[in-house]
Amino acid sequence: MTKTILIATDYSLESLNILKKVMREKDAAEDQNQYNILLVSGYDTGDSIRDLLFNTKSTIFNKLRPQEFCDAYGIIRNKYSHLINKIVCDIFTGSFQRTFNNYVKAENIEEAYYSPAIQSKGKGKFDLIPYIKKCKDLQSKEISLEVRDRLPEKGRLAEIFVEA
Repeated sequence: MTKTILIATDYSLESLNILKKVMREKDAAEDQNQYNILLVSGYDTGDSIRDLLFNTKSTIFNKLRPQEFCDAYGIIRNKYSHLINKIVCDIFTGSFQRTFNNYVKAENIEEAYYSPAIQSKGKGKFDLIPYIKKCKDLQSKEISLEVRDRLPEKGRLAEIFVEA
């Protein structure tokens, strides 16, 4: 059976530790389901006509998501290929709870995972955690992450493999 999971992210390498922990738990539980993973960040598109007309998802992702992030989630996808059907990066651009609830229903999202250690601030990003907590149709879980200041290769792809 295929289930859909939402993971709140800010498109940093540290935020992929949420995905890694969730997949590790599912693997340890010998879960037989396949998962569609939605890596979602809140993004304020603004109200300028120019921004609304000429910004596409790909231009927004070019601003928000570094190539290292894509490489890292590709590695996690390969490691847990028996659990992951597909991984999709997306942005939520609404500003109302009912808009988020409709997004959850439209994407058939059953579970959501987030960490307060991941701060979605700057570059038009906003935090999805309040929306996730208030959504009644969604089973949500907080994942505790220890964001370290000093890692052997900070800012590099190897950072995703440091065990927390």
